[in-house]
Amino acid sequence: MDKIIITVVGKDTVGIIAKVCTYLAETGVNILDISQTIVQDYFNMMMIADIAGSTKPFEELSGGLEKIGQEIGVRIKCQREEIFTRMHRI
Repeated sequence: MDKIIITVVGKDTVGIIAKVCTYLAETGVNILDISQTIVQDYFNMMMIADIAGSTKPFEELSGGLEKIGQEIGVRIKCQREEIFTRMHRI
């Protein structure tokens, strides 16, 4: 498995999850775990996904997610799991 961590943060609007998940499905990315919350009007989602079967390299996938975020008014960040783990180690 080649895991990535995807975070989505911003003002809540209709279709955020649908747009992100549709893009991932179209590129062959398997969502392993997903958690989302809405606090007042702010949306926060964290996903763990497997990109082993992706039709796009990580950099292109990450750029595509950032572009979707710009289009829908949220910030989408994508990191490889090993980088995320190292950054958040105590």
